[in-house]
Formats: sequence, C-alpha cells, structure tokens
Amino acid sequence: MSIFHSMNASASALSAQRLRMDVISSNMANADTTRGKMVDGEWQPYQRKSVVFQPKGNQFSSFLNKAMGSKDSETVGSGVRVSEIKEDEDTPFNLVYDPEHPDANQEGYVRLPNVDPLREMIDLISATRSYEANVTVFNANKSIMMKSLEIGK
Repeated sequence: MSIFHSMNASASALSAQRLRMDVISSNMANADTTRGKMVDGEWQPYQRKSVVFQPKGNQFSSFLNKAMGSKDSETVGSGVRVSEIKEDEDTPFNLVYDPEHPDANQEGYVRLPNVDPLREMIDLISATRSYEANVTVFNANKSIMMKSLEIGK
C-alpha cells in the first residue's frame, strides 16, 4: 500500500464530484430547452441527467484478498469512479399551456424538460459539500505527511 493511497482516494472523489457539479450545471442550463434531441423525426425536450458512482475494487474477491494479505488487495478502498451518466427517463416531462410557443402541440401545451431547479440546487449543494469534505481530507493527509517528514530532522 502506497503512502499516497489516501490522497489518490480523495483525488478520485474530487474528480467525481466535479463531474457531478458539471452535469448539474448542464441540467440547470437546459431547464427550458424544448428541443434536446431528435427521436423518430420529432424533437424531444432535454432529459435530466444524473451521475452514478461506483467504488473502485468493489468485488468480494478484493476484500477476501485483503483479509488474506494478498498483494492484489491494493484495490480495496481505492476511491470512487463514475460508472455512468444516465438520463432520467422515469420522471415525465412538464406540460405547460402556452399556445404561442413554437413547440406547442394541437391543444396548446408545450412539453418542457423534467428538470426541477429546486432538486438541482439541493444536489449541487450536496456535491459542493462532498467536494469540500474531500479537499479537507486531502489537506489533512498532506499535513500528516509533512509532519512525518519533520520527524526525521
């Protein structure tokens, strides 16, 4: 196990949370986009996206190898990775009555993205706090390493 193992774990979390904040920003920027993508020759509104995290080295075999003292145990607790960025297909699009809108249907309703600004702000606060916590952990590890080097003086 490397002395930089904990710093690598914090760094992977920092990268993952930064990507999460980028996806949330994209959701907020497209909250009113009625022409997100073309499906079967018809424009569909933008669909909310979310980031899915997965731990690195999460198989049972990695934990077993660690317990047995194997050299392959270095993947245990080695951080987090983004497994996918998925579209929220479960939440329906918002219908708003606006007959003057160019994308209104025959009844005058416009399909708007399934982005809830309040939910996005809550997710953004959560991602920001996680990022800040990982910066604190990273700085604490750096401080511990510096103090360890001073012991040898």
